[in-house]
Amino acid sequence: MGITRAIGAHYAQEEGTTFTVWAPAAEQVEVIIHGKSDQTIALQREAYGYWVGLAEDAKPGTRYTFKLDNDNKFPDPASLSQPDGVHKASEVVDPNYSWTDQNWKNLPLEEYIVYELHVGTFSEEGTFAGIINKLPELKELGITAIELMPIAQFPGKRNWGYDGVYPFAAQNSYGGPDGLRKLVDACHNAGIAVVLDVVYNHLGPEGNYTSNFGPYFTDKYNTPWGAALNFDDAHSDHVRNFFFQNALMWLRDFHIDALRLDAVHAILDTGAKHFLQELQEHVDHLATQQNKLYYLIAESDLNDVRLIDPIKEGGYGLAAQWMDDYHHAIHTIVTSETDGYYADFGKPEHLVKTLKHSFIYNGMYSEYRKRTIGTDATINPAKQFVVCSQNHDQVGNRMLGERLTQLVSFEMLKPVAAMVLLSPYTPMLFMGEEYGEENPFQFFVSHTDKDLVEAVRKGRKEEFKAFAWQGEAPDPQSEETFNNSKLQHNYSNNKKKNQLREFYKSLIQLRKSIVQKLSKENLEAILNDDETVLRFTHTSAGLDCIINFSKEPQTIAPELKGWEVVLDSADEKWGGPGSYSSNYSSGDITLQPESVIVLQAKA
Repeated sequence: MGITRAIGAHYAQEEGTTFTVWAPAAEQVEVIIHGKSDQTIALQREAYGYWVGLAEDAKPGTRYTFKLDNDNKFPDPASLSQPDGVHKASEVVDPNYSWTDQNWKNLPLEEYIVYELHVGTFSEEGTFAGIINKLPELKELGITAIELMPIAQFPGKRNWGYDGVYPFAAQNSYGGPDGLRKLVDACHNAGIAVVLDVVYNHLGPEGNYTSNFGPYFTDKYNTPWGAALNFDDAHSDHVRNFFFQNALMWLRDFHIDALRLDAVHAILDTGAKHFLQELQEHVDHLATQQNKLYYLIAESDLNDVRLIDPIKEGGYGLAAQWMDDYHHAIHTIVTSETDGYYADFGKPEHLVKTLKHSFIYNGMYSEYRKRTIGTDATINPAKQFVVCSQNHDQVGNRMLGERLTQLVSFEMLKPVAAMVLLSPYTPMLFMGEEYGEENPFQFFVSHTDKDLVEAVRKGRKEEFKAFAWQGEAPDPQSEETFNNSKLQHNYSNNKKKNQLREFYKSLIQLRKSIVQKLSKENLEAILNDDETVLRFTHTSAGLDCIINFSKEPQTIAPELKGWEVVLDSADEKWGGPGSYSSNYSSGDITLQPESVIVLQAKA
């Protein structure tokens, strides 16, 4: 592995705080300790352009900035806390915390039932503490892992998190580093793992002062979000180290269980050892040291098994990756949308292929991309693919941010849930989907730079040109857009929503009862003659799932001997129109429109 070096402000009791910053081109670097009267301490230059110094009086809560060559003062790129926002001083953080999760062991990946949430809109408070208040509800639902959208410090109080500019600092308006530690501790005590979404492919524009310190960016490449981070050019060892240290900090110091790596296809690295492989090696080393399981989960649109293949077989060794093909196959069938990237999907046979082989585009020509994409993922274990019917991207990057609740009938929501929760893959829900949340999830920011705000507005409109969506895009800068995206959590006083949530709960319980037997190898999937009914059977788990995607009743004749119906979404107790249960005994099954029936082998 390459250069590894601690960076940032590290406090040790009875010693003070050691400050380390990388600034290879600087002739002089000082740390300014802010207080009633500022104190200036000259840092000493060490190898490769690292500058180090000790401030004995700097305790947790101390504010500081770095001064470069008697010029401007800047916050610490590796700041652990920005209590006054992205443009103000950094804060020394106490590394000591009274953890109570000593008995927690991370779950096997196949037991993850992930719940993706945005801290600012998930609860009324919009904070880490607000999530803690709702952990009993998530636990009761059956969730085993929450995934936090990025919480690295961003400008203002409203942002999806992908504009973060201080990767080491938990967002101040969410509760800062202590708030995050309390949340993780509470999750572990509730038996829930924590996945953190991190962004290693770019940094946001506002409050991004890293270029003043060193060549964090390269002109060799561009990303959809601006300049590319320097992972393979001159001085790249130290940029890589910056992000390696970040990942290790979240896992080691904040007890995070897994990292979701945003858009890894935009991590551009042509070096002999890819950044992702080296990152995995660092995490493997930490796992050995800590005797714990840690997972790296990639988001990628390349359909490339190299990400998750073992390192000894030429892969990067990551634990899992998000699988868009599964989402797109479901979404196009139930909504009939075929605009933009959905143009490559919409055939019922895609559902069969993705259940059996994971990637639909596994070396196939993509009409939308005008090129062949993908590799064959058939032999990769199912747990390595995270699947969903909704997530922040697929909902929030619609022009109006409509959830599936607004696009399909109440009845159709239930077979869609079965496709995710009874698949062999690692399932992920998007906050609120379990009860049919009707508020949208829209894109929002709170930048202070007016030109940047206008650029964001213009950029959003450009993104929607490939789609035939009607209406006017909500203003991302408006606080109303943010407030409209908050969850209502109103299932307890709404019969239909509560019935949907109970249906999700039953699916989750069913999954947990067979999870050790789920695999692609022991799965059979077929369509009926007119491709309106999908049937997939987990042969080793003794579970049969039959879904009618059409708006008409469909009758099929499965072999029912030795099987019993355990779930029928058309049943009135799930808010359905009533099942055709009288037909079960005849050997035929008539499925209500837009419904799912689940059968289980009799004991």
